[in-house]
Amino acid sequence: MGKRYLMAPGPTPVPPEVLAAGAQPVLHHRGPDFRALMRGCLEKLQEVCRTRNDVLLFTASGSGAFESAVVNLLSPGQRVLAVAAGEFGERWASLARAYGADVQELRYAWGETPRPDDVRARVDETGAQVVFLVHSETSTGVVSDIQALAQATREAGALPVVDAVSSLGAVPVETDAWGLDVVVTGSQKALMSPPG
Repeated sequence: MGKRYLMAPGPTPVPPEVLAAGAQPVLHHRGPDFRALMRGCLEKLQEVCRTRNDVLLFTASGSGAFESAVVNLLSPGQRVLAVAAGEFGERWASLARAYGADVQELRYAWGETPRPDDVRARVDETGAQVVFLVHSETSTGVVSDIQALAQATREAGALPVVDAVSSLGAVPVETDAWGLDVVVTGSQKALMSPPG
């Protein structure tokens, strides 16, 4: 079978050396070799994510990580703000609604870039405690100024939660320096690894 190219924003082609590493013999998941490998991966992911905090690794797509963020951050009835300028901002809103959150929205036309002053004003208006943001809106190709959006969110008293599925590893994401409380990413985009 020849090499296949998906003409979509992901999954991206996986380098041959990464595919070859996946063909190595399976390590026992409770043995010392696996523990060392896992520890090393998590330490390297901290560097990639630009954080000193814990990095959680899921055997799931970015959507699974989205869901984990919502389930672990929110209680039913909690007020949140979903900033939507494309498919993935809308996905934050849908997922938070499915878990019973009181979802307020800041909607833009697809392809428009969210503005920090709008986020700050909407958090002040709604009293949202968590703001769901999208760094790189895969559906439109728009990359937002996540540093400024997160700063506006924090200044308004809310926690910024960022979808960096298609941005982490491709454009700067400074988790700690920018005060990003939660960053969700996936292996299948800029990190060039198999999905999940």
